[in-house]
Amino acid sequence: MTGTPDSVLFSPLTLRGVTMRNRVMISPMQQYMAGADGLPTAFHDQHYGRQAIGGAGTVMTEALAVSPEGRVTWHDLGLWNDAQQDALRPIAAMVEAAGAVPATQLIHAGRKGSVGRPWEGYDPLTATDAARGTPPWTTLAASALPANPGWHEPLAMDEDAIARTIDAYHGATLRAARAGFRFLEIHAAHGYLIHSFLSPIANRREDRWGGDLDGRQRFLLAVTEAVRAGWPSDLPLSVRLSCIDDQPGGWTIEDSVAAAIALKARGVDLVDCSSGGLGERTTTRMIRRQEGYQVPFAERIRREAGMPTIAVGLIRTPDYAEAVIREGRADLIAIGREALFNPHWVLHAAQALGADPGFDGWPPSWGWWLEKRARAARAPAT
Repeated sequence: MTGTPDSVLFSPLTLRGVTMRNRVMISPMQQYMAGADGLPTAFHDQHYGRQAIGGAGTVMTEALAVSPEGRVTWHDLGLWNDAQQDALRPIAAMVEAAGAVPATQLIHAGRKGSVGRPWEGYDPLTATDAARGTPPWTTLAASALPANPGWHEPLAMDEDAIARTIDAYHGATLRAARAGFRFLEIHAAHGYLIHSFLSPIANRREDRWGGDLDGRQRFLLAVTEAVRAGWPSDLPLSVRLSCIDDQPGGWTIEDSVAAAIALKARGVDLVDCSSGGLGERTTTRMIRRQEGYQVPFAERIRREAGMPTIAVGLIRTPDYAEAVIREGRADLIAIGREALFNPHWVLHAAQALGADPGFDGWPPSWGWWLEKRARAARAPAT
């Protein structure tokens, strides 16, 4: 699908040796549908298959855990062993065959792990769960502070645990490359492990991994260096940040700008600009937000850190997405819930913006039928 001069959203973007056919990325969204072995199932084939033919320039999978204890639930996908790598290879190949860049995200859930799936309550696992075959595990964090009242108290990581986790990120990176992914992201947001080091709300350490900004971002930068060392030099790397904690005494946008500058110096190509995740859980208590409420974070980091950015968060309409790119506020638009509701959001956006008048972005068989439908609609009534 090729854009026109009238649409910047449907213009290509090249980062290192990878060219994305347009500026729309399917955002990583946890599905919690894997087995206890962390392997994809038939559900994942169908889920990513429909996203792959939906027209996006990049399709990023849900986050892949770098270690068993790095999962959120027992049903997360993983990338801590070669069996998972081999099982993910067909998904990456399928995305690429559909014309999109296959991308993935690496995660360690930290103190937000060892819980049930959201639709099952998202509560900490207990002995009752153990009797069902899904026992709780010891979670890890910067400091021994539970993520929420009543949740498991995490183990404050010592030097050995930190070193092992950095190695786990490196190993998962090597597997991501061997699986065929061509764009990699480090999840450092939403209260998960890396974010628990970044935020002064969650990090109360007094050693070299805590204290001032340099200390609190040391773990992020160490993980980034390990990932960049294992990731091919011609492939792009991004980092998802919670650009603000939106709480008194928390991580700020100024901190995010400083982190972005440090990440850029270590070979990161984009910052994926989200927010929040450290306060009282909001899985069942939704807050009404305006469209693109996080775009100002992407705009500021892009301007002040000189770093390309991804705008994400309640971006619903083609016109708004187009304006964000046209106005230079971000370089990529990440679409999440809209793509679940309508897997062909991108193709519909292209038509709405005049970038796909001939249905050339649709699979050929679909395009033929859609063109036939359009001709019938234009034909005179009899």
